[in-house]
Order: sequence, then C-alpha cells, then structure tokens
Amino acid sequence: MVSSDRPLRLAVLISGRGSNLQALAQAVADGRLNAQIVAVGCDRADAGGLRIAAEYAIPVVLRPRRDFPTRASFEAALFDQLAAYSPDWLVLAGFMRVLSAETVLRWSNRMINLHPSLLPLYPGLDTHARALAAGDAEHGASVHLVTPELDSGPVLAQVRLPIEGADDAERLAARLRPLEHRLLVAVCGWLASGRLVVGEAQIRFDGTALSAPLRLDEEDQ
Repeated sequence: MVSSDRPLRLAVLISGRGSNLQALAQAVADGRLNAQIVAVGCDRADAGGLRIAAEYAIPVVLRPRRDFPTRASFEAALFDQLAAYSPDWLVLAGFMRVLSAETVLRWSNRMINLHPSLLPLYPGLDTHARALAAGDAEHGASVHLVTPELDSGPVLAQVRLPIEGADDAERLAARLRPLEHRLLVAVCGWLASGRLVVGEAQIRFDGTALSAPLRLDEEDQ
C-alpha cells in the first residue's frame, strides 16, 4: 500500500497522441491528483505524446521496438529504465504493445491499463466498431489490472456511455475519450488517496472488498 501523505509515483506508457497522459499531467498540475509522473515510456519516436511529456517537463524513456531484435530485449530496455525512476504504478495509457508474461509478473499488482470497452466485452482492438456491429445499447471504458492474459485482469472501474444512432466508430471513440480521461484520473486518485487498495489476495475500496467494478458516475461525486 502506498502512503497517502506523499504523491503517488506514476510511470505512464504511451504509443500515440498521449491524450490520457495529458489528462493525468494536467490533473497533477491543477492539484486534483496527488501524484507525480516520474517518467513517460514510449515505443514510437513519432508519438504525439512525447510533445506532451516535454510540455510538462516529464522525463522520457524512448525505446522504439524496431531498434531491438527481440521482444525480450525491447521490454528489458524499456522497463529496466522505467524501474530506475521507482514508480509505485505503471499506467498503460494507449500503449499498443502486448507484454510478455515475464514483464507483467514483474509488475504484478502495480500495473493498470485503460481499455476502451466494458470488459470482459471486446478485449483487444477495434472495440468501438465491434460494439456497434453487435448492436450494443451502451459502450464504455475500463481500467483493469494487467495480467498475462490480454485485457483479462480484474477490472477496477468503468465508465459507461449510451450509443447514439449517429455513431460510427470514429464518432463513438471521440465521445468516449473525455470519459476515459476522467476514469483514469479518478482511478489514479483513488490509488493515491488509499481509498483503492490492491493486495495480493484482495482488492478493497473504502475498506470493503471490491466485488464488482467501480462505476465512475456513482463513485466520482
């Protein structure tokens, strides 16, 4: 458990535009999130999120996957350097790499991922199109613990969004994005305050065992 009297140390991993990184960094800057983003890990030199890291003066660990002959060497180079910043939690925020079981287990119960679906629905890619194709009435996003099986770790919290008749995959993604930002900031805030505690045997929220994912619209009041 991380003491709530000091900022939570976060390392954020990105592959693209970095909008979730920006949401976290701005929440820290505004005093809404008692955390420090100690490093940004990235696997793409052209990722837009690198500009956001520079804007907020966050150290960057850039390790392009193509520079390494194997996944193991890539992951070692990236995660060994991130470990040097002593993060309490790793936050996968649009990091588009499937991690090896070895790396995941190294950070067991210390790594979360933001996924754009109401897990266990639609693990993997193309979640918005898949929700539309299924005729779902609602869509959403989940923050879950990372485990070796893709997008299958315990879900900590979710936010839901009604699907509208005018939605295509692009429009639905755009409508969901601000809610994803709120969800990720909220979960990191609960971890920082000690309201959400992840243990080896149990996950607790406000001292009670978590039996279902937290709902942002109910808890973020």
